[in-house]
Amino acid sequence: MPEPDGFEQFVAERSAALTRYGYVLAGNPHDAADLVQEALIRLRGAWGRVRKRDDPEAYVRTTMARLHVSWWRKRRRERLVDAVPDQWAVDPGITRAEEDIGVWDALGAVPPRQRTVLVLRYYEGLGDDVIADRLRISEGTVRSQALRGLRTLRAHLEAPGGPLTPDVRDPDVQGPDILTTDWRRHA
Repeated sequence: MPEPDGFEQFVAERSAALTRYGYVLAGNPHDAADLVQEALIRLRGAWGRVRKRDDPEAYVRTTMARLHVSWWRKRRRERLVDAVPDQWAVDPGITRAEEDIGVWDALGAVPPRQRTVLVLRYYEGLGDDVIADRLRISEGTVRSQALRGLRTLRAHLEAPGGPLTPDVRDPDVQGPDILTTDWRRHA
């Protein structure tokens, strides 16, 4: 069966970026790949409708966020192990994220629901209303989950021997600093 017009090109161009987004959401490359695969399968079924709106990436990212929330709701009773039996190929973008100041490792200490809200707010730059709509929760829940997630993240990064380095709060550092951002500005 031939692929819909433009679908293969979209997948070829955006799959690496979507995998990195999935990694930030899920915290590991295996779940990231599963998120991307499932979201692209759903996109293929809706390609004609989504392509007319001229924003298929937003559809895929929203689908990935919703799938992630659905998965962690189902798996929240599972106990994950630290040791992974297999090795995997690492995307260079994921490697760069892991080599960052420890924020990505610290995100692993944040519960999944709070991590999802933090990723959508600070990595994707979305407002509380958009996050609430994507995750199908109230804006108050978004704000409370973000506040709790930031507290957990700060505690992990500022712990003795934690990954926080002295120059993290340097005003010359480029990009958003989620450690010093006032959560109320998103209200």
